[in-house]
Amino acid sequence: SDREVVISAITYEVIRNRLISLTEDMRVALQSASGSPTVTEASDFFTGIYLPNGSFASMGFQVTYQAPVVGTLIRHINAKSEINVRDGDMFIGNDPYVGALHQNDVQLAGPIFVDGELIAWAGVEAHETDVGGMDFASWSPKARSVYQEGMRIPCVKLVDQGVLREDVLEMILTASRLPAQLGLDIRAFIATINVANERIASLVRRYGASTIRYVMHRMIDASRKRLQERLSSLPDGDFHAQDFLEHDGHENRLYKIDVQLQKRGDKLRFDFSDSSQQAPGFINCTRAGLVGGVTGGLFPTLGYDIPWNQGLLDCCEVIAPDGLVCTATFPAPVGSATVESIWVVSNAVNAVLNKLLACSTEYAHRTQAVNSGTMATFNLGGRNQFGEVFGLHLMDPLAGGSGAFASTDGVCAGGPNNAPVPSIADVERNEQVSPLFYMYRRLAIDTGGAGRHRGGRSVELALTLGGIDSADALIMTHGAEVPNSIGLNGGFPGSTVRQRYGRNAVLSGIPNKSAQWSDLGPKPGHIAMTSQDIFEVTWQGGGGIGDPLKRDSKKVLDDLKRGVISQDAATDIYGIFLAENGNIDEAGTEEKRQQLKNNRIKNVKREFLKINEFIPIGEISEQLKICEKDGKKMVVTTCGAVLSEGSTRWRQGAISQRLNLPQPGVPIELHNNLEMTAWYCPVGGDLLAIDVHETDSMPKDDVVIVL
Repeated sequence: SDREVVISAITYEVIRNRLISLTEDMRVALQSASGSPTVTEASDFFTGIYLPNGSFASMGFQVTYQAPVVGTLIRHINAKSEINVRDGDMFIGNDPYVGALHQNDVQLAGPIFVDGELIAWAGVEAHETDVGGMDFASWSPKARSVYQEGMRIPCVKLVDQGVLREDVLEMILTASRLPAQLGLDIRAFIATINVANERIASLVRRYGASTIRYVMHRMIDASRKRLQERLSSLPDGDFHAQDFLEHDGHENRLYKIDVQLQKRGDKLRFDFSDSSQQAPGFINCTRAGLVGGVTGGLFPTLGYDIPWNQGLLDCCEVIAPDGLVCTATFPAPVGSATVESIWVVSNAVNAVLNKLLACSTEYAHRTQAVNSGTMATFNLGGRNQFGEVFGLHLMDPLAGGSGAFASTDGVCAGGPNNAPVPSIADVERNEQVSPLFYMYRRLAIDTGGAGRHRGGRSVELALTLGGIDSADALIMTHGAEVPNSIGLNGGFPGSTVRQRYGRNAVLSGIPNKSAQWSDLGPKPGHIAMTSQDIFEVTWQGGGGIGDPLKRDSKKVLDDLKRGVISQDAATDIYGIFLAENGNIDEAGTEEKRQQLKNNRIKNVKREFLKINEFIPIGEISEQLKICEKDGKKMVVTTCGAVLSEGSTRWRQGAISQRLNLPQPGVPIELHNNLEMTAWYCPVGGDLLAIDVHETDSMPKDDVVIVL
């Protein structure tokens, strides 16, 4: 059998690296043929090689969400006995209820035969700006059913034994408002699959079919084994995280993504059962999207140095009943799934896995706060200055701030970690392909979450039209009233999104200072934009790590001088005191920080157990240690306060205080059904954690280690 093939370690590594580089060859083919800036500039696509059963053996360095989803399409084909799969066939699909994330993500999968034998499948996917539906860009905020959204292609043979079915292609393109752009990308997909076919055939003819299949299986087995070894070295326990999104396109309701992680031995169990019921609007995702969101959080957090393939997912179980906002049932609308529920699933998975890592002395240095918690959406369509139909899906929102690390600040404009190589187009490129004009694109002040290590700043921009009088804009986001970029160990979340619109803000090409501006909120939807209007937006920064009062005062001063933070943040959040010459007054800073700590616990009436000397046998964070005394295991702060005995449910002994937001230096708006609670050490006043939670419930214990 294939599993009994014997090859040298050198041969294995040569073939393994060829298979990995093959996905890069596929990327080059796709970007060379595509005419869409979403593909050519922003890399919103996916390439992968799959086993005949739909398990992926290698993938490119693009959107991780798509890796298991293209495999779902292949398994759908395998399950249909009436589908005859032959050499040279290619199958197109985009139906979220079959195996896509949302309708804009068009997929193409092709079997790879060599000498009549099925060796593998190749898969490619990219976001297409418009695939039909009742609104331009196929994002329909007012949709109440998937029937009102973009055209759904369940699984159709587009290429039959090497011959393109022009009638099928014409049917698909007829549904789109941008048939030329979509058609070019689909032909680029075909070229991409052809490249994979040629490369695999070359490998098979050199090394043999059994050897190539053996290597692909071994790649998956090796990744599974490495992750299992890593998991076995991490503490067993139950970990919890949640994240939220607001406004379903119809009403400003609040929806929760709740994940309970059970880690035992070398297995992970993600349970989303306590998440909100599915929405009447387009923010839902199907189960395929849920698994994609888990993948987007799992791979960069635990598999950062392990080849990404099916083996990593084999270590995981994902549980959730049907009918949730993350497991919507037909015919619920799912048009904005990728930037709404799937993105928030990924946030929650990132948060819960980093809580697990923080409990390991071996891996605590790898912990990171949540990155760029939202993907705000701006689409623009109409006719350009030449009378041609145009459409733009702006990818600039990928330039949110990345979360702080355990040992350093987050990367400004670092973007999400669900895409290993996030990128955006140059300003000039966007202006070249669309009738846009940028007033500015720059890093925004105070957007990185405060902490001992600060979150990365987000980008902000202002746009107007260039060369045309009017166009149709679609503007939407989540995270305008939810801080999705959660911090760790007392770090603040990154900023929330702010969207503003100025009518008649440009007169004769010059900004009008007396223009009327309005805040848009999360889901303004379609807006008739004119060349006299300006759209402004600031995205979410990354979360911080650790108590801001423990940040090196020199770094705070440097941030202040460079415009990274405001004076309010420097004095009220980081607690520095400046001398008359503008430098740090160290004595004054120490006194001010102590005063701020005292204010955190000034109303404490209870007596707390304190121990002066202890030797940690484990940890929950840099400020929460697990120790043992007189046969009892307990959680102790670095100040010696005993917060819990017999378990790691440390919140029962900490001081909680509701934070009033927004406040100067912390640009965070909260939904009416949300609040933020800070937890402090009762002895020293150190900030231990910040929770974002529903107003009618207190946060759950999020780290319960098996002692």
